[in-house]
Amino acid sequence: MADLSTTWMGMKLRNPLIVASSGLTGTLEGVKAMAADGAGAVVLKSLFEEQILLETGLAEDQNEQRHYYAQAEDYIREYTRGNALNGYLDLIKSSKQAVDIPVIASINCVSQGEWLSFSSQIEQAGADGLEINIFLPPSDPGRSSAENERLYSDVLEKITRVVRIPVAAKISSYFSSLAAEAVTLSSSGIRGLVLFNRFFSPDFDIETFTVTSGGVFSSPADIYHSLRWIAILSGRVQCDLAASTGVHDGKGLIKQLLAGARAVEIASVLYKKGTGEIGMMLRELEAYMERHRFLTTGEFIGRMSMAHAANPAVYERVQFMKYFGGIN
Repeated sequence: MADLSTTWMGMKLRNPLIVASSGLTGTLEGVKAMAADGAGAVVLKSLFEEQILLETGLAEDQNEQRHYYAQAEDYIREYTRGNALNGYLDLIKSSKQAVDIPVIASINCVSQGEWLSFSSQIEQAGADGLEINIFLPPSDPGRSSAENERLYSDVLEKITRVVRIPVAAKISSYFSSLAAEAVTLSSSGIRGLVLFNRFFSPDFDIETFTVTSGGVFSSPADIYHSLRWIAILSGRVQCDLAASTGVHDGKGLIKQLLAGARAVEIASVLYKKGTGEIGMMLRELEAYMERHRFLTTGEFIGRMSMAHAANPAVYERVQFMKYFGGIN
């Protein structure tokens, strides 16, 4: 029988499927359901940096980035009232007692502020790991790319000095040189990079002239961006890689493993089709391994990465030329 286990951030997972940070993992019942359905690990619903600052009584204006998220302040303030930080720590403790898979905490941050101290409490509560979801929108014309990128490194270097549990950074692709930045971040002390985080997408109501939400969930077509970059970075960074966004079936899971991901985070497909999809995707993975006579996932993880490609250019410009050059 095929061995579906893998390692992620130094942790042994029974399989590569991780339920991403979402409402599905925001309660003990949700965590238990994900484990019962076969997930290899769960990432708990994220705490916002602003939440931590508000609830710990720190002045809002200490967060120099908060003006980027002015629209979110009312939501965060309301969300915080019903989601105390102590409740998050209790969720970690109760989840660790209830399930036998890794429980990974998550913080969504935009600065290297006072929230860092809370990560120690997360570690003390028993979290197996910590995922730091960082995103600075490249929309401030007065802030250079170097300034934005320096913040990422500063946050990760500081947090890896505060905690001993493994830390992963969930990042976007908005870098002037993504490959170089990924290599730099991978040497900051983190144990994993997750490609990529997903953002709020605005839409317009043309009758009421208001900004509304665009598509909340990913689609299978969204896989190609992360698939390309997992394949490009596999073997080039000094930490594990995990893929996120656009994996909606077992084939998508297998593709990301072939590209070089050691784990794959999913959420949208579970909202759309139910948590039973975890088992279906794992059965498809197992059937694939048996069909190709792979005994372990390690035998094919990274097999189709750029580092192992006979013609690495297929991951770059020649692909565009091949498929679109002849279209009139």
